[in-house]
Amino acid sequence: MGVRIKSTGISRDTDTFSIVELSGRAARRAMESAGVEPGQVGVMINAGIFRDSNTVEPAVSALIQKAAGIGLDYVKEDPRSFSFDLMNAGTGVLNAVQVAQAVLATGSAEHVLIVSGDTHPSLQRSAADDEFPYATAGAALLLEQTGEPEGFGQVHTRAAAGTPGLESYVDIETMGDRGRGIMTVEREADYLDRLLVTAAEAARAALAGSEIDEATTALIAATPSADFPARLAAEVGIAPEAVLIPDLSQGDPHTAALTLAYHAAAEANSLARYRDVLFVAAGAGPSAAAVVYRLPALAGAAA
Repeated sequence: MGVRIKSTGISRDTDTFSIVELSGRAARRAMESAGVEPGQVGVMINAGIFRDSNTVEPAVSALIQKAAGIGLDYVKEDPRSFSFDLMNAGTGVLNAVQVAQAVLATGSAEHVLIVSGDTHPSLQRSAADDEFPYATAGAALLLEQTGEPEGFGQVHTRAAAGTPGLESYVDIETMGDRGRGIMTVEREADYLDRLLVTAAEAARAALAGSEIDEATTALIAATPSADFPARLAAEVGIAPEAVLIPDLSQGDPHTAALTLAYHAAAEANSLARYRDVLFVAAGAGPSAAAVVYRLPALAGAAA
């Protein structure tokens, strides 16, 4: 028994910068692609970090759940759905996969929907820059239990000692009444090098715990820099041509990066030559998470 990706959905629409709306659209597209009704989603997990107007309450997951049209009816016989935020820097999506594995194993939910994505709190921009290095995008993974020998393996996590490497915060004392639309991001000079070491440790642990052939394994990794996935591939012995990345024309999509890359690869039929995908998430901490995903038979060439 395992947990597999039933479908994905993304939204990089330009008519809004609201991560609530974009994530809601991504969720709806994932459900529509799979022919799944909102009532069939038992749990929705939001792994995004940077949100509209620096919203603290209510939980952003509840706002996205409403935008996605999940669990809006309250008739006694209607199926129940709930949602929550799971915020853990750049590793949140794979932490959410861990939760989804536990939930689906109990049989208490038919599907788990993981949404992710970030936006500048001002809602006035979508491209990353030196001040705020994250691009706006919404993404969704719709997961289900399967009896086939496919899906996610064990998620391995690693955290480095020392300073976080990257910190994001709202400086209330200096921002005054502009605090709802401003975010300060500070990155240490050696952050990417330290993050690479941590990500490689997590990746090696995931590879060591799986019986795979690196020749038929693709890498989908975090994109804190455009060359980070390629650098990671070199560290763990995966071929450069097996690195699958999202559209980085607007900069780093942060928590949406893994889903965006998988979605793009699936649409382009780039997964057909592979049997497995090594997912590696990484971010502030420095921290990282990695998992091997066995592709369904129709997606992998080696099936």
